[in-house]
Amino acid sequence: MMITSHVLPSFPRRGYFLAALAASLAVGCSQKSASTTPTPRLVGVVTVKEQPVTISTQLPGRTVAYRIAQIRPQVNGVILKRTFVQGSSVKAGEQLYQIDPAPYQAAYDSAEASLMNAQAALELARITVQRYAPLVKTNAISKLTYDTAQATVKQDIASVAAANAAVEAARINLGYTRVVSPITGRSAASLVTEGALVTANQANSLTTVQQLDPIYVDATQPSDTLLRLQREYAAGELQRVGDQQAKVELTLSDGTKFPLAGKLQFADTSVDESTGSVTLQALFPNPMKTLLPGMFVQLRIDEGTRQHAILVPQQGVTHDASGNATALIVDNDNQVKLVTVDADRAIGNDWLVTKGLNLGDRVIVSGVQFVKPGDKVRVEQVRPGTPTEQLAPAGTAGD
Repeated sequence: MMITSHVLPSFPRRGYFLAALAASLAVGCSQKSASTTPTPRLVGVVTVKEQPVTISTQLPGRTVAYRIAQIRPQVNGVILKRTFVQGSSVKAGEQLYQIDPAPYQAAYDSAEASLMNAQAALELARITVQRYAPLVKTNAISKLTYDTAQATVKQDIASVAAANAAVEAARINLGYTRVVSPITGRSAASLVTEGALVTANQANSLTTVQQLDPIYVDATQPSDTLLRLQREYAAGELQRVGDQQAKVELTLSDGTKFPLAGKLQFADTSVDESTGSVTLQALFPNPMKTLLPGMFVQLRIDEGTRQHAILVPQQGVTHDASGNATALIVDNDNQVKLVTVDADRAIGNDWLVTKGLNLGDRVIVSGVQFVKPGDKVRVEQVRPGTPTEQLAPAGTAGD
C-alpha cells in the first residue's frame, strides 16, 4: 500500500510534461514554417544613364632630344684646348675646341699674296690695252698685238677670281680650326683631350650637344586601336578634342605628373611589321630641363569625346570563366538577372560599357557576391562616385 500511495500522484505530473512538450513542438513547427520565406537581401544599385566622356589612352614612351648635334672636326690638326665645361649649356656659335691654326693661317696668307699678284698683273694688262688703243688706229702696232693685250686682260680677270676663291677657301679652313656648336643645348662629355690629332669628317665625334627645350616623347600605339578610332570618328561616336594637335599629358617613371602639357606632333604613316604598332611623337616644353633624353615616361593622349557613353562602377562588372564581362541587374519585379556586356576599357573607377545595358537598367554594385540570378532583392540607390568602402552593406541585410 505504501508503493501505491507514491505512484498514483505521479500521473498528473507526467500529463503536464507531455502537454508542455506538445506545445513546444507546435511553436517550433510554426517558427520553421515562418522561416521558409526569408527577407529579400538589400543590394546597392546604380541606374544606367548616358553622359559625355573624354576618351584617353595611356602609352609608354621615351624622351628624345629635340635636336642632336654630333661635333666633328672639318679640318685636320692637333687639338690645342677645350673651351667648354663638360655637361654645361652652350649657345649656338660658341667655341668648343681650338685646333692648331698655324698651317691654315700660313695657307691663308699665301692665298692673299697670290691674289695681290693676280690683281697687279690685271692692272698692268689694262694699262697695256689703254696704251695700245690709239696706236692700233694709226697702225703703229698690229691688230694681233692689240687683240693679244685684250685677251691678256680677260685671263688676268679670271686669275683674280681664282685667287679670290683660294683666299675664301683658306679663310674657311682657318675658321674651321675654331670648332663651334651649331645649336644651343647641353654638352655631353668630351671624347678628346688637348694634344689629340683629329682629321676632317672623322667617324668619332668630339662631343655631342643636345637641345632639351622643347623635348620630344616617342610612343607606340597598336594599329588596331588606330583603326578603331578612325571608325568611331567616322561614325560620329567620338568627337575630336581641340585642334588637330591633340593635348598630351605626361607622367614620369616615379609616378609624378609633369606640370606642363604637350601636343601630339607626328604619327608615322607606316606600321612596324615586327610589332604591328604605329609610332607617335609628342612635343613638350622643358624649360627647367627636368626631362632628359632616354627617360621612360607614360603618355596620356586625349583621343576624343564620346557623347553618349555608359559608365558602370567596376564593382558591377565581373568576368566569367571564359573571360566574358557580365553584370547583374534588377528588373521591374526586383528580381536579379544576369546580362553579358561589352566593357571596352576602364576609365577611372568605372568600366565603359558599349553593349548589353539599356538606359534605366539598375546594375548591382554592392552585394554582388550574396545574390544570384532569380533572387528577389530590395534595392538602394548608390550615388555615382561613392567609394567602395562606403557602399551599402548589402551582405548583412536579411541574415
